[in-house]
Amino acid sequence: MTNFSLDSSPSVVLELTLRLKIRDVMTTQLITAEKKDSLRHIQQLMKVNRITGVPIVEGKRLVGLISVDDIIQALDGGFIEEACEGRMSRQLIVLEDDMPLSLGISYFEKYHFGRFPVLNKDSELVGIVSSRDILTGLLVEMNKEMEQLEEKLSPQKEVGTTIYSREFSLHKFDFEHAGTASGTIKMELKEKGLDPKTLRRVAVASYEMEMNLIVHSLGGTLKVTHMPRQTVLEARDVGPGIEDLEKALTEGWSTANDWIRSLGFGAGMGLPNIKRVSDDFHIESEVGKGTLVRSVIRHPELGGEV
Repeated sequence: MTNFSLDSSPSVVLELTLRLKIRDVMTTQLITAEKKDSLRHIQQLMKVNRITGVPIVEGKRLVGLISVDDIIQALDGGFIEEACEGRMSRQLIVLEDDMPLSLGISYFEKYHFGRFPVLNKDSELVGIVSSRDILTGLLVEMNKEMEQLEEKLSPQKEVGTTIYSREFSLHKFDFEHAGTASGTIKMELKEKGLDPKTLRRVAVASYEMEMNLIVHSLGGTLKVTHMPRQTVLEARDVGPGIEDLEKALTEGWSTANDWIRSLGFGAGMGLPNIKRVSDDFHIESEVGKGTLVRSVIRHPELGGEV
């Protein structure tokens, strides 16, 4: 699993990986095929759904797997129209849905696969789990833990009039700490008494900025400035820059490579989502130099004009 090691993870993460099960983080919306389906059909499934592997099933039973490498070989070898049955991998490594998440992470570290099929106690295919699923699941649970801690330690919330400013340094492909900055921003602005609807908009913008810096840039900073009537978020990176800003703001357009997509990122919704939740949005970029994204979210509950 990319940049994730249980040996170096904080104790709270270790506790979560022991408490959570594979079923708690896996994806249950499955894209599958049958043995008689052609490799061409499976190629189209991969293309449309932006995935790199398709489980082959008989009813609810997993009988094989076709990977993107199998499709490439079929195209090169001229047998792309053949049924997948004769070309699928049958010796599969799978996870069980009631396994501890910690065991699932060890599989990613050992085998370096992008995703694993998940079976239930009856050996039926019930899910797929990727490294992205695990990271997302841990971030959700950590956020719940923080919110519970807030309720215990901060029963009295301040009115959101205190000026607050903080800057986070972010690094390329640092998926282990992905979501930490935006989670901290959400937690601390909640303590300032920010309205839940406004807080959600700030959380969306800060998370998308953070992931763009980690996934697409060479590293940079995420800065939040909270004022009585508005919150300003600024993401600044050191490259590589964006060639076509109009395309970058189009939903679904992305420059992410296949590896990034295999981790579940690169859907092309980051900048459009930031713009959607912002009252004022600004972006500037220079190829080879870097990009600046600025989002202003006003607080109507505190007198900020929208």
